[in-house]
Amino acid sequence: MTSGFESYDDRFNALILPNAPLETLGEGYRWLEGPVWFADQDCLLVSDLPNDSILRWTESGGVSVYRQPSGFANGHTRDRQGRLIGCSHRHRCLTRTELDGKVTVLADRYNGKRLNSPNDVICKSDGTIWFSDPHYGINTDYEGGKQTPELPPALYRLDPSDGSIMVVADDFEGPNGLCFSPDEQRLYVAESGLQFAANPVQHIRVFDVVRDRLANGRIFHKIDPGFADGFRADEDGRIWCSAADGVHCIDVDGVLLGKVKVPAVVSNLTFGGRNRSRLFICGSHTLYAIYLNVRGVERP
Repeated sequence: MTSGFESYDDRFNALILPNAPLETLGEGYRWLEGPVWFADQDCLLVSDLPNDSILRWTESGGVSVYRQPSGFANGHTRDRQGRLIGCSHRHRCLTRTELDGKVTVLADRYNGKRLNSPNDVICKSDGTIWFSDPHYGINTDYEGGKQTPELPPALYRLDPSDGSIMVVADDFEGPNGLCFSPDEQRLYVAESGLQFAANPVQHIRVFDVVRDRLANGRIFHKIDPGFADGFRADEDGRIWCSAADGVHCIDVDGVLLGKVKVPAVVSNLTFGGRNRSRLFICGSHTLYAIYLNVRGVERP
């Protein structure tokens, strides 16, 4: 064991930097989520979900408010044009922030019924947008406000070129974090289960991506302690996943390689900084970062 890390496989030792400590970038928030890196602006955007705000962090300026109210924003990503794509719990929709700052609603209904509370979102290189839609954001007043669900939990694919939306998977109790493999031939999905169940189903599933469809869904890994919420892939396809005791590094075969220890429950994370080798970590009420000897995926 190295200070700040737990190694379970020799392969993990080449991915960490013992002289690069876990850094605190900001604290005093309620529950951080949805981090996304803007390399062209050298900044991080992250949701403080229960505070109904999106925060902006820069190395020189620290943390400031980017948008408030945010519609109880959760997950974020960027599209091929560099625009911010976001999930709104309060408004039960998927949004796009245009380059002039205008906010466009991309999707708020499926088959005439309102979406639940879009949670996480990713963009594929073909421009399509994939997002999870569990009930979490409308189950309580803490993360958006109690509302009545009209649809079962599901995973969707949106084509912004024509506005078409389709269900790609609906056999989830609580679909959560999403991540493509570097070659986009796999899609990883966190199953976080029913929110108030005594023994919820909780694991990471992986699917083969066949054009605009998913096939061969199977269990990839089960996080312990805690459960998978948000995660990202590095350029070699390893998954870096949130957990109750930090960030877990999982090899492409589902084997746990090691952990970055964090003194808080981790909800989400993303790669950014120079060369995409800095891991930004949402640790409950605190924003952390750590440099690694690995780079996050660079999307085309």
